[in-house]
Amino acid sequence: MAKKVLIVDDEKDIVETLQFIFETEGINCITAYDGEEALNKAKTEMPDLIILDVMLPKINGYKVCRLLKFDAKYKNIPIIMVT
Repeated sequence: MAKKVLIVDDEKDIVETLQFIFETEGINCITAYDGEEALNKAKTEMPDLIILDVMLPKINGYKVCRLLKFDAKYKNIPIIMVT
């Protein structure tokens, strides 16, 4: 089964660039453009990795990370913070 990455950034160009790179390697991508959407998709999609921007609309990346890491169900999903 292909790996799944959640890419979260409010800048479409960054999301599309990262998505292109991952998909070239055969990795499925899910995208989100704000913190609220990121949190919902992380919980419903259970990605293998999250690439998470720090400065996001609605909920910032630090809070998204904290909410996921303090939840036993999602705490083992690796998160790479970008800014």
